Amino acid sequence: MTTLLAFAFVLGVLVFVHELGHFMMARWHGVRVFTFSLGFGPKLLSVKRGDTEYAISAIPLGGYVKMAGENAEDQRTGADDEFLSKTKWQRFQILIMGPVMNLALAVILMAVVLMQGAEIPSYQDQPVAVGVVEAGSAAESAGVRPGDVILEVGGDDVPSWDKFLMAIGTRAGRDVELTVMRDGREERFKVRPASQGRFEIGDIGVLPDVYPSVASLVSGGRAEEAGLQRGDVIVAINDQRVVFSQDVVNLISKNRAAPMLLRVRRGGADQVITVQPPKESDGGLIGITIANETVTFRPGPLEAVGLSVERNIEFSGLILKTLWGLVVGETSPRQLMGPVGIAQLSGESAQAGWVALFALMASISLNLGLLNLMPVPVLDGGHILIMGLEAVARRDFSIQVKEKMFLAGFMLLMLLMVTVIYNDLTRISWIERLMPWRN
Repeated sequence: MTTLLAFAFVLGVLVFVHELGHFMMARWHGVRVFTFSLGFGPKLLSVKRGDTEYAISAIPLGGYVKMAGENAEDQRTGADDEFLSKTKWQRFQILIMGPVMNLALAVILMAVVLMQGAEIPSYQDQPVAVGVVEAGSAAESAGVRPGDVILEVGGDDVPSWDKFLMAIGTRAGRDVELTVMRDGREERFKVRPASQGRFEIGDIGVLPDVYPSVASLVSGGRAEEAGLQRGDVIVAINDQRVVFSQDVVNLISKNRAAPMLLRVRRGGADQVITVQPPKESDGGLIGITIANETVTFRPGPLEAVGLSVERNIEFSGLILKTLWGLVVGETSPRQLMGPVGIAQLSGESAQAGWVALFALMASISLNLGLLNLMPVPVLDGGHILIMGLEAVARRDFSIQVKEKMFLAGFMLLMLLMVTVIYNDLTRISWIERLMPWRN
């Protein structure tokens, strides 16, 4: 139930904002609006105010604003309040305002999320210095070593771990060239990121050059008795390198009651401390709290808006690059997500809290705005493209030509919809088990 309610809320808000953009601009330019509907198909609820019917319809995968004289095949009187009676500039404003509202909503929501502040990993904004290359990973096969600094992925600069993870994440199952700085000179490696998780995010198996540290000690616990101190940096356990706090937790839990050799860094020098877990302890607990190095981030309102704009521009570039990658075959269609996937993420985000839900809404709103600007007939961007071509040709296209263009766009969208729904279904384990070709 949480998933359905969260999905209805997310999609309802995004569709409402999009259609509200068209509606307000149409009314601004004096265009008569017959219907403002959330959803398609049969109307479940409706109320009429003036000339406009406001409705909630049965199929909740979009919405529409029906304007007078909107299409050439509509019965027209030539009245000034019909859509096609307006200038091309006025029609352009009406068409583009839907996507613009989605983009504006993405900026507002992201700014609200950023204002809440967060603790982010300290390495996230640092250069991509490789601390660990996982055994059997794509990076190990390609020849990447600890100490390498990754400069580029597929010719694109990756000045930080944040940008590196985004660049690699969209290239699962595709060969990509890494530019690496090693011993003062640049070297290049071909690597194929493996697919990880239900959304098949690309991963090459490299971890940052960071270590967890001791955040606190239980008084009288085995760690304190052995000589560990708050602030000690844990380098390795039983000669096994650790990177994140979860690595320490996993190794201690697996160790049970056997003595452990903890290599710690204190005052710039390494030393080995032997810790004997209590035999009666479940999982070998030694009375220690481990933390990753983080940076507290809490911008003010104006700074949050500026950062939101920057992040949305950055994410927009990534989205457009991903879409282009689909066209040229560099991005797997498996990474696309449809309504079922959005519903799952909505439910998970709602359970995590409103901040996570708003962050998801910002991301989807940005995607929705950019998608509708694509020059595909039946989308807002397609209508704008056709209008632009008519302006260049200095004549309106015939109804037959437009119908063929819209049919091509519709077929493309249906192919996309089938693809994303198939992807969504394969991410549901019990449904995937019913697909013999997936097993």
